[in-house]
Amino acid sequence: MKHIENISRLFTKDFVENPLIESFEVGDIHLPSGHLVACDPVITSDMVPFNTVFPKGSFPVLLHKEKESNCVAYAEIRFGSSAITSWKMATTAGQELKELKGEEIFGYPVESGMGSFMDLETQDCLNHLENTLYHRKGADFMGIYEEFFHDHFFDENGAIDQYAFLKPNDERGGTVFAFEAGYGEGFYASYIGFSVDNQPVKIVTEFIEVTG
Repeated sequence: MKHIENISRLFTKDFVENPLIESFEVGDIHLPSGHLVACDPVITSDMVPFNTVFPKGSFPVLLHKEKESNCVAYAEIRFGSSAITSWKMATTAGQELKELKGEEIFGYPVESGMGSFMDLETQDCLNHLENTLYHRKGADFMGIYEEFFHDHFFDENGAIDQYAFLKPNDERGGTVFAFEAGYGEGFYASYIGFSVDNQPVKIVTEFIEVTG
């Protein structure tokens, strides 16, 4: 698969070495259970987690932008510093890689223009927040994007940033890492880099394939 070959070239090292990409370490995500979800956080409230169970704790997140467009091409979480010896497309329950043909992928749809990483426990907190706001505001409820996400991306002067770390429940501690996804709408796959002892070292979601 050409996609995973390119991911391996770009991300097996500790840094991305490509003149078309600019990389930024943007903060840490906290995963209370290690059951990781990747989704459009506005349209998907019940995404199942990846089959791979990741470490619990806080881990650095990096965004890799396509320089020409300044759009997010790749989003990455790093779980350790071990050497990566293999890459696999991330799957969820019921997905079998052997069923894919050619360049077909498993991934998630984006309709709002945003992608995200979050723990399954944090997704539950986000859903609870949405339900609480809906029942509290009734007809004045404007949707979870307007009520929770919008102010972290835009203010009266326009765009603030391309990403945000958000806590739907301060007491639980899990964070939603939400960010602009590539050029916008699409269907995007994630890839996991494993160490020689089959432990996850990185996960990368690809929004724009940069091959130059």
